[in-house]
Amino acid sequence: MPIIQPVRGTRDFYPEDMAFRQWLNNQIREASAQFGYQEFDGPFLERLELYAAKSGDELVKEQSYVFPDRSGSMIALRPELTPSLARMVAQRGKGLTLPLRWWSFGPFWRYERKQKGRSREFFQWNIDLIGVDTPEADAELVAVAATLFRNVGLTADMIRIKVNNRRLAEKQLQEIGIQGELLPITFRLIDRQDRMTPDAWKAYALESGLKEDQFKGLVKVLEDLEAWKSSPEMLQYFKAVEALGAGEYLDYDPTVIRGLDYYTGTVYEARDVKGNHRSILGGGRYDDLVSVVGGDLIPATGFAMGDVVFGLVLDENGIAPDLRVCPADILITTFEESSKSISIQIATELREAGYRVEWYPEPVRLQRQLKYADRNEIPLVVIIGPDEMESDKVSLKDMVSGEQKTFSRSDLLSRIKNQLSG
Repeated sequence: MPIIQPVRGTRDFYPEDMAFRQWLNNQIREASAQFGYQEFDGPFLERLELYAAKSGDELVKEQSYVFPDRSGSMIALRPELTPSLARMVAQRGKGLTLPLRWWSFGPFWRYERKQKGRSREFFQWNIDLIGVDTPEADAELVAVAATLFRNVGLTADMIRIKVNNRRLAEKQLQEIGIQGELLPITFRLIDRQDRMTPDAWKAYALESGLKEDQFKGLVKVLEDLEAWKSSPEMLQYFKAVEALGAGEYLDYDPTVIRGLDYYTGTVYEARDVKGNHRSILGGGRYDDLVSVVGGDLIPATGFAMGDVVFGLVLDENGIAPDLRVCPADILITTFEESSKSISIQIATELREAGYRVEWYPEPVRLQRQLKYADRNEIPLVVIIGPDEMESDKVSLKDMVSGEQKTFSRSDLLSRIKNQLSG
């Protein structure tokens, strides 16, 4: 019978994959905690109407996993967390103490075409600051991102955070005659620019309703790298970013607009300098979303970062962590059936003393057991052979140096302590 294949676009997490996922979770936790953010999470299943409220047709109609439950309600596997966050804030309302600094790291699903850096099932860091409507709040979020980048070794010559402002962009577009219903259409047009050839992009723009002179004006808007200096909000934002020590990572980029409909102010994406990936993280200000799902009008800002692209960027820059998969510090060997109970007893004593201990579960050649310890990078091996049992002694082998010493069993704890602390 052939092996049943996994669902297309999903991933198997072998121990080495889980080690990276846990490492990334810890790095995210540390960067978030440095700024006082609290961990939260939402359900994996939400009513489809939550996303239909504000996320945009592409996410809802083309990318979401949707199905009816037994009552007939349309349910979606969560494609993002921001709408759930907005719902949770709306439900608690005035019972929450603002501002909220919340972060999460969990699984999401989008029905996208599988390609390098994208899978249909992925883990994502979400971090948001709710209840503050200032450029400094937006700046703090990119400072958290920059902190993570520094902590893992991603320097400013490896990764850039490209930033724009929707209010500034809207003003620029209105000045060239793009307004009303044409504004959100143009925002989505800008968001797709780097995914299309210039000719195809122009044709798409004209089909979407832009006139020839409006399209030419749009091109000029997207080429103006000094426009941010005319925006008091952006001037205040960049000043705050510098004060937070994240300025080296940031560039103003008018082509960054973000595709989701709920963004209202500053928006940004982090991209690798090599240009191998479209976006490492993305986010911005979404001041209307809580009210759209039934709550009060509460200002909010935040971003999300997926684990797949982030891992690839670390690999491509040669800074992926060298992670040890096996958690055990000590392996207890088994020579024969009669020594099993003693091996298990010693393993138990060492665990009670606070050490992570693995017991080899069957009597096989010592060389095979040592090879097992070496492959799993277990640094110490306790050897209890017939000679050791007869004299109430044990041997301790250091798998790094190759040194092996034999001593009284009563000295084992102190010897291990010296070895692992040294």
